Parts: sequence; structure tokens; C-alpha cells
Amino acid sequence: MPPLRPILLVEDNPNDVELTLTALKQARLANEVIVAHDGDQALDLLFRRGAHAGRTAPDPSVVFLDLKMPGTDGRDVLRQMRNAPALENLPVVVLTSSREESDLLETYQLGANAYVVKPVGFSNFISAVSKLGFFWALINEPPPTPRA
Repeated sequence: MPPLRPILLVEDNPNDVELTLTALKQARLANEVIVAHDGDQALDLLFRRGAHAGRTAPDPSVVFLDLKMPGTDGRDVLRQMRNAPALENLPVVVLTSSREESDLLETYQLGANAYVVKPVGFSNFISAVSKLGFFWALINEPPPTPRA
């Protein structure tokens, strides 16, 4: 059995990071969760550059991506991923507070695999993220990773 691939959470809001980590823990997932606090950190990790230049771990099984971040936002991260042959098939779940139809349409056009509006309320948020983590980390078969 291949080793479990990590989950990459790209989120700039510390409260949402904590809630998401709590939800994934409650789902009892064994996958490591790597947190990138902005788009630039996420891209460095995914493209194995900067502080992650020597990273040999496999690519994530899924990326949970916030859209609205300062600097390199979620759209830019998604765009760069889909333009890179090694990352173009990596599942991306947009996890955002935006209910804007234009955001929904644009992220699907950029190649998002799912678009989830962050539920309001602790228990609803925990439940939704737990289900997302379970599906994307355990049930879904991610594409093979071409890198070690």
C-alpha cells in the first residue's frame, strides 16, 4: 500500500485554519495536513522551490484552496497549477466564503474540482470539512504523482 499523501490547506485566516484542522482531526484522517498561509507559500511547496526546494515527499492528495488572500490569491494558485504538467490533474477544492457567481464560474473555468462555500456556524463547518476531507483524502483516487 502506498504511503498516504498529505492534504494541502491554503488559507490565510488563522481561525479558518484552526477550524479546518479541527474538522479534519475529527474525521480521524491519518493524512498529514500541510498549511500554507498564502498563495506564495502554496506555490513554493507545490513547485518545490524556495524553502521547499529539497522536498521529496509526494504531492498532496488534494488542495483545499481559499480564494481571497492577499498577494497571490487562490485564482492565481489554481491558474499556475493548471498550467504545470506535474500539477494539472491534482484535485483542488475551493473552500471559500464567497457566494459570488463570478467566483464560482471563474474557478471552475480555471479547473477547480469542487467549490464549497464555508458553512456558517461551528458544527456545520466541522461537518462539511470532515466530509470533504474523508472524500478527497480516502475515497477519491487521486491521479498518480509523476514525482517522488
